[in-house]
Amino acid sequence: MKNIVRKTAAVTVGLALVLGTAACNRGTEAEAGSATLAVSTLNNPFFVDLRDGAEAEAEAQGIDLSVVDAQNDSATQANQLATAATNGSAGLIINAVDTETAEAGLAPVVEAGLPIVAVDRAVGDTKIASFVASDNVAGGEQAAKALAESLDGKGKIIVLEGVPGASATNERGEGFDKGLAEYKDIEVVSSQTANFDRAEALDVVTNLMQANPDATGILAMNDEMALGAIQALGDKAGKDVKVVGFDGTEDGFKAVEDGTLVATIAQNPAELGKQSVQILAKAIKGEEVEANVQVAVDTVDEKNIAEYAGE
Repeated sequence: MKNIVRKTAAVTVGLALVLGTAACNRGTEAEAGSATLAVSTLNNPFFVDLRDGAEAEAEAQGIDLSVVDAQNDSATQANQLATAATNGSAGLIINAVDTETAEAGLAPVVEAGLPIVAVDRAVGDTKIASFVASDNVAGGEQAAKALAESLDGKGKIIVLEGVPGASATNERGEGFDKGLAEYKDIEVVSSQTANFDRAEALDVVTNLMQANPDATGILAMNDEMALGAIQALGDKAGKDVKVVGFDGTEDGFKAVEDGTLVATIAQNPAELGKQSVQILAKAIKGEEVEANVQVAVDTVDEKNIAEYAGE
């Protein structure tokens, strides 16, 4: 399958340029000082890489970055955001647990006049300085096509969904639908959430395969769920049942090398973290920043895995 983007994290920016309202309130005299990165969960290797990229850039920028982990709990994240609004942070980067509930959680941060950068997941209608994310719709479409081609355009498949309400879940689902629309002989026999979690996907796939023993493909919204599916499938993975993931994690690349994973859609989480800090640093100073930044994704399969494995 032809890759539609380069391996290098190319960035396309929205034509509209905005100044974060909060940054304007603080003025150009604000110092970078300290900032907070609120992450949905650090149990997922993807977000560990995002954190690492953010921390490395924060060090380079001279920003004292405090990282808080919500463990995929919206109430916990809301409390962490309230703390960020009063602990002396000059700005906030948020990877929301849930796109819709994040808006209420961010209210104290908005009231405090802190510039906000959302990364990987949107935050409802909250006014923010910038949204930095992978092109999840395009990636979802690529994933669907990769699975469809591995099945020669026909068969019954299972879809593993991410955290309900997360923008990444919604956007990847939209991409899945677009990609599968071209293949009339592929039927989605079951679509169920496993919350982006490997252990949960193991249980979900075990049950779904018992209910749908003739399923020949699994389309997962992240690598962790894909890897859980592979565990559940055992010797069938990559042979009787084809699996495609999303994220481009180290374990995902290893599974592609092993032949148990047909493909993964490689994001660059470290780049997402890095660019989020770069943009926040500008917003804190009252500088103009891009409203939307999209980091490109790439399909990694047996044809190009050598370019990615071991990175």
